[in-house]
Order: sequence, then C-alpha cells, then structure tokens
Amino acid sequence: MFKKLCIIGVGLIGGSIARAARANDLCTTISAYGRAQDLDNLQQALALKVIDSYSLNLEQAISDADCVIIATPVGAMPAIFKQLQAYWSDSVLYMDAGSTKGNVIAALSLVFGDIPGNFVPAHPIAGAENSGVGAALAELFQGKRVIFTPCVQTDKHFIKQATYFWQGMGSHISYMQVEQHDAVLAATSHLPHIIAFALVDLLGRKDEQGDIFKYAAGGFKDFTRIASSDPTMWLDICMANKQHIIPLIEQLSSELGDIKRMLQDNQAQELHDTFSYARNARQRFLDQHNNMTQSIIFTVQPGGHLQGEVRVPGDKSISHRSIMLGSLAEGTTHVTGFLEGDDALATLRAFQAMGVQIEGPVDGQVTIHGVGLDGLQAPKEPIYLGNSGTSMRLLCGLLAGQKFDAVLTGDKSLSGRPMRRVIDPLSKMGAVIESTDNGTAPLTIRGQSGALQGIHYDMPIASAQVKSCLLLAGLYAQGKTSVTEPAPTRDHTERMLSGFSHPVEQEGNQVTISRQGQLKATNIEVPSDISSTAFFLVGASIAANSDLTLKHVGINPTRTGVINILQLMGANIELLNQRTVGGEPVADIRVRSAALKGIAIPEEFVALAIDEFPVLFVAAACAEGTTVLTGAKELRVKESDRIQVMADGLQILGVEAQPTEDGMVIQGGTIGGGTVVSHGDHRIAMSFAMAALRASDTIVIQDCENVNTSFPGFVSLTAQLGLNISSEEG
Repeated sequence: MFKKLCIIGVGLIGGSIARAARANDLCTTISAYGRAQDLDNLQQALALKVIDSYSLNLEQAISDADCVIIATPVGAMPAIFKQLQAYWSDSVLYMDAGSTKGNVIAALSLVFGDIPGNFVPAHPIAGAENSGVGAALAELFQGKRVIFTPCVQTDKHFIKQATYFWQGMGSHISYMQVEQHDAVLAATSHLPHIIAFALVDLLGRKDEQGDIFKYAAGGFKDFTRIASSDPTMWLDICMANKQHIIPLIEQLSSELGDIKRMLQDNQAQELHDTFSYARNARQRFLDQHNNMTQSIIFTVQPGGHLQGEVRVPGDKSISHRSIMLGSLAEGTTHVTGFLEGDDALATLRAFQAMGVQIEGPVDGQVTIHGVGLDGLQAPKEPIYLGNSGTSMRLLCGLLAGQKFDAVLTGDKSLSGRPMRRVIDPLSKMGAVIESTDNGTAPLTIRGQSGALQGIHYDMPIASAQVKSCLLLAGLYAQGKTSVTEPAPTRDHTERMLSGFSHPVEQEGNQVTISRQGQLKATNIEVPSDISSTAFFLVGASIAANSDLTLKHVGINPTRTGVINILQLMGANIELLNQRTVGGEPVADIRVRSAALKGIAIPEEFVALAIDEFPVLFVAAACAEGTTVLTGAKELRVKESDRIQVMADGLQILGVEAQPTEDGMVIQGGTIGGGTVVSHGDHRIAMSFAMAALRASDTIVIQDCENVNTSFPGFVSLTAQLGLNISSEEG
C-alpha cells in the first residue's frame, strides 16, 4: 500500500504495527523516529529488523513517507503534532494509536486550527503483558478490533486507506464518536487498570513480604495482570481521560459502599442477588464478545443471476407475535413456518423465562402452552433481547400491566435505540418505566397490575411497533385503548388478535382494544417474510437473465410497499396463486430481469416499505436516472443509521448517493467493488451482497454476523440460486 511507512514511537504497539505491515506486504520500507533518550530502543528495533532505518531528526524520518503512524503515549502527542506541523503533507495518511481520543482531537485543533482531513484517529484494541519493541508481534492485531473516531472534517479517501491498512493486518474496523469512545474505554479499560493498580498498591504496602503475595492464588494473578502495564503510559491515559474516569470511580465507590452495608447488616439475599446479577451480566458480555470476535465477512464476486424456485424463511413480525399471543392465550397454540432467527428466538426465550412452556422450534414448528393473560411469572433475572427492537418495544406494552417488575436489556445496537416512543405513551396509561437519561435500554418496568388506564393516542410518526405496544398494553388497561396512525403500518397484531378471538375495533386509521375478552389458542402458519423476499425481488430485477419464483410470501397490504415501489421503477413482478392463510394474504411471486428507472418515491409507500429501503437503495443505484426518497427519517434510528450507512457504502462502491435528513438522492449508474461495513445491520449486509450482481468488481462486506437475526441460511440459499457469495469468520 505504501512506499514508506514511518512509525513515531516504536514500542509494543508501534513495533507490532511495523512487524504486521512488513509481514503482510503493506509497505516497502519502514522508518522510525524517536528522541535521544529513545536511542537504545531504536537501535534494538533496527537489530530485530522491526524497522529498516531510524532518525532522531523528525524531518529526516518522515521524508518521502506516505503513511505516518504516531504510537507514542497520548501525553506526548501534542508535542509531536507541533513538530509535525512544519512538515505536514496533505497527501500523506496520518494516524495515531492512542487509547484516548478527546485529547488527541483537542491537540490537533490547537496546533492546526482545525482537524486535518488526512488524519484518521485510530485505536487498536490489542496489547500484551510485556511492553517495549522486544515484545512486538506481527499477529498482535489479527482478529482484533480497531476503533476509528473520524471527525466531520476527515476525508473519506483517507478513511478508506486507513481501513485497507488495518484490514491488511487482520483487524476488524469499528466506528465511534470521540466522546463515546472515551466514555466506553474509561469503563471497560481505564477503570479496570486503575482498580488493579490500586489493589496491588494496597496489598503491597500492607504486607508485601508476608503471606498475602506468598499464598495468592491464580485468581489474584489473573485479576491483577494488567497492573504490570507501563505506568508512564497509564499515567498519560488516566490524566487525559479523567473527566470520564472520575465519575466511574465515584459510582464504584458507591457500589462498594452498598456491599459494605449488606455485609454489616447481614443482608445475605441482597448480596446474593448482587453477585448473581453480576455473574449473569458477565456471561451476557462473554456471549456478546464471542459473537463480536467471531465477526463474519461476506465476499461476493461480481456478476451472476438468480434463477429457480425458493421459499424464504418465515415472517419475523408474525413469528414474534405468535409467541407473544400464544403465550397469553388459553390453551395450546401450534405454529408452523416459525422463523428460527436470533430476534424471534429472543422473544421465545423471554416468555420461557416468564414461565411459559414452549416446545421447539424444530423445523419451524413450535408448540406454545398458553398461561392466559394473567399467568406470566416474574423472570428471575433481566431479560436479554439481543438485537431485537420488536421484542423490546412490544414487551414494554405487555409487561406494563403485569403484577411483577422486569428488566429488559439488549446488545450494544439495541441499547442505543430510542425507547421514549413507547415509554411516553405508556406512561400516560399509568405505566412506570425507568430508562437511561437518553431514553434507551436497559429498561426497568414496574408492575402496575390493574393500574393501567386506556387512552386515545395520536401517533406523531407511523410505527407498527409503537401501535402494537399500546394495543398489547390495552389488554391490561381499564376502559378502551385506541391508536390513530398518520399513515398505514403493518397490521399483523390486529389480525392475530382477531385470530386469537379477541375483539378489535378498526375504523379508518384508528384501532381500538379493551380488556374485555380473552385470547383463545389457535394454529398459526407463518408465511415467508416479504422483507427477506425483498432482497431477491431486487436481485432478480437488476441481474441479467434472472427468473425467480418465491413461494408462499406474505403480501399483507400494509407490507407490500416494496413491490409497489419496484413496480413503479419498472420491475417485472407477478403475483401468482393469491390466497388467504390464517388471516394473512399470501402469494407466489415471480420476478424477472428488468431495466429499472429512477423515481421520486411516493411518501404514502414509505411506512409500508420502511425495512426494505436498504435494498431499494441498491435498486436505485442500478436504475437509469435519479431516485429520491423523502419522509423516511425513521431509518436513522434502526439497527444502524441506515441512511448514512447505505450512503457511505454506496459511495465506496462508486455510486453517487447523497444522504438527506429524511432520505437520500441516488443517481443510478455503475456499481464498482470495494470493502463496505454493515455496522452489524443484517439488512445492510444482505443489501450489499445483492449489489454484487451488478458490480464490476468484488464486494467485501464486514460485520455480517447479525444476518442470522432475520435470515438463517442466507449465504447457502443465495449461492444455490446463483449469487457468487462466500462467508468466513474474520
């Protein structure tokens, strides 16, 4: 990638970058810069062949370098920036490797007056017990995360260069805001180091020569391992990030005070609950960490076509609701076609945790032994819902009227999504729900059995999840609960409530429900998910010589916006064998190649296709002319900011895509190749996979592990139909 790489600060991290860059042929030569007091270290780096040359003169060290990486302690960076200013080149990629970012950005602004566009702030999440260049390892970053914290001024060309460089060393790239990065690292890295240093300092001063260290077991060694880290480096880190560390120390002190009080007052059960929660929280962390470290990467070769006949997995929305209403019904409900994806399974496990006996799923079949509206039991621990926003928002409504308290948690993505849209109207009904200051999870829902009051709620934004949440709360409220939506949204909840024999009143855009009545068990056949079908509708439309039939697809009129939009663009789509199964309209859909044209997407279709827009953006990129989307601001608060993430990815692939506050403007044309990041969003990942059908070069898609949340078996099925796709663990 680079003719000359210059490392400023050749210690463990700088030396490992040099070794990894050389091992992976990312540069021709490597130089290093250091101060006079660093001479022994520089000479050792040269002797170990970590670098090819060094200089105590900065101008000489960086001369002709096309990539410069600053791997010094963060406290030294302001002085480094001042030295670099005189020799700064706008064509060179500059990066740092610091553990804090706020002070780095502040120093850059102070020296340069603004953030240079060719500086990419980076933080490799990697380390070793030993320090110094002698401990440098070429494989240190293999499979590890590197966090980029680019600013608005950072040029995307240099972000792309930095991405390729770190990926070339085997790393996975994540993106964070500067403030978020420093707050998260304060909690997960900086505070643990302080605790380890403080504990060893305490015990060492107490009885270093006595029995404490002599008889310390392996747990003490493991717990205090990080106290062997370089004290100078950690002094710099702690001073640079003290504004985030000090509040955490105060919170920890309070937590220790609570434990001290429990011990003093012999509150054994409270202490046991604290330890149990901590143990379970750690296990959830390990589960999430394992999923994160086993990142899935899709590699899709250009070209191909889609042909044949296929039935895609079951509808996720209906699968969620079948578990919820089946659990609250009287009697036994049998479900076929259940989606065995992570999201729907999160709902299933949640109800099992509340005492519902559920058998399966086995080959899409689930048997639910309902406990009735008032039969749920208090979960013994917080309910973890993974990535499923549907589970969390709908459960808020159901749990608001129970006789017990419950806590809902989720993964990083779900914990960042807005929940006030359900908390606020539920509060008007009398619900008590505690959230973070930002209105996000974890959510604590206080039992309000018999206290909820029905309300009329005019939804400010069309949302099936909000509507369904309030209707489910209405099952436990006094009087009637009615919801008016500004535009039609999916009506699976209303249809299924009727299917379970509970009365539902509908008049225009208003839906009304009351406590009167009960849910009676029924059998449910889940149709194929039209949201999953959408990837194939677009793929077969844009790929030459495609002819694909998708079997038993749900065509609920509140979900067919994607078909309406594609047909307006000129897609060749036929609905065959239309019928009604279990109250839901279904059909077989045949789609063939077509020359698509850009359109202004009618706003009345936006709410009906909100989940399908990532792949519709791909269709627009392949269409002749310009496609304009407005009125879709909700896309910015999905699993990712789908407007920005899709725009970024399309731009990397050479598509002219301009994001707007509530949509996007896309100029259709050719799609190139490149590496895009899905940011853990399953629909983003699958959309870019379909883009390869019209690409001129290979598309690599990172962070695809969450595809299983909605579409298990996506890779094998698409490969069978003609997509040139492979998957590997990163």
